[in-house]
Amino acid sequence: MDQRMQFVTEFDSGLFTMTELAEHYGISRTTGYKWVERHDAEGVLGLADRSRRPHHSPQATDSRLIEALVALRKRHPRWGAKKLLGILTRRRPDADWPARSTVCDRLKAAGLVAARRRVPRPGVPVPQPRAAITTANEVWTTDFKGEFRTGDTRYCYPFTLRDGYSRFVLRCDALLCHTEGVTRPCFERAFTAYGLPERIRSDNGPPCASVGLGRLSRLAVWWIRLGIVPERIDPGHPEQNGSHEQFHRVLKADTARPPADNAAAQQHRFRRFCAEYNPTRSVGRRRAGDALSPLAAAPAESTATPRVSRSRGNPPRLDDGRRIVASHAVCVRGLGGRTHRLRRSRRWHLDRQVCHGRPGSLRRASTPDSTHCPVHCGALAGFAGSRLNEKDDEKNLNNC
Repeated sequence: MDQRMQFVTEFDSGLFTMTELAEHYGISRTTGYKWVERHDAEGVLGLADRSRRPHHSPQATDSRLIEALVALRKRHPRWGAKKLLGILTRRRPDADWPARSTVCDRLKAAGLVAARRRVPRPGVPVPQPRAAITTANEVWTTDFKGEFRTGDTRYCYPFTLRDGYSRFVLRCDALLCHTEGVTRPCFERAFTAYGLPERIRSDNGPPCASVGLGRLSRLAVWWIRLGIVPERIDPGHPEQNGSHEQFHRVLKADTARPPADNAAAQQHRFRRFCAEYNPTRSVGRRRAGDALSPLAAAPAESTATPRVSRSRGNPPRLDDGRRIVASHAVCVRGLGGRTHRLRRSRRWHLDRQVCHGRPGSLRRASTPDSTHCPVHCGALAGFAGSRLNEKDDEKNLNNC
């Protein structure tokens, strides 16, 4: 701008012609006359750069659509562009809605996106990724959100269970503790309503894992007996279950700030949140409820007990000669409901199973329930079809 002002000043002095000044500054005479005319009309401000934005753009997004997106965003500040587009598209399928990137830009321009402060982190080894999720009911993710006190000063432990593919919330319960006895009925209700997944992804804390042999807990052993493979993330890497962690952040912001008066009121908030959250989950152009088609009901566990033979000083065996080993999480019920407690036996941890014997001698089990319970190790297949009720479980835990 200073150079333009100098050009106009030298021209107004009358010492130089426009041709000489244009050649000296390396511009055309048309450009030189343009700056002189702007200075005469607007003064010094006329020499500043002007916007090159066109007065009319045929490809611009309709302002009414942007206003609808901004209004819905203000009603739900934690909804992203993808969810906003999905909801409004179902409401007005005939409208020409913009792309997701355009919605993000308009929300940011409207001041509705808060910038996050990035904290530099030291370099750490990249953990191994989990198996890809390609269909509904393939992998379920579960976790306990951090506990908090309700209005009656009692702790509330929110238990959450979601489908890893559609992000559909299967269970969201306000529990008073996080033990296996309280958590297992929540899984039973989910299995009854949606069937059995192939894998359940969790962290390494109780009740899904333990510090015992193979990190197996009683809940994980129950999953294995149903044919579900426990899948755990690496210790100290919650980002491997990042979608579930992000869901906890939204759940806390909508239902626990501030907490309810008691657990019953908090559960009412969870139900209301899920009723609003689940219909907004979409898979492509379908809602998550359509993609998450319930599988067959959870197969009833057989009450038949495998025949166990036992010789003095040796671990018990099944009829086909396979050996069985038990720990606090895995107990074997013999004839007459008696629990055998094994000692001084060598143990291997293979594919989250507890085995006895040489690793090379183990083979995939072939049981009548193999279609529902694909146990990978013969040691657990011996009692894969048996069911221990809560009273027997308590007795087994005391005996082990």
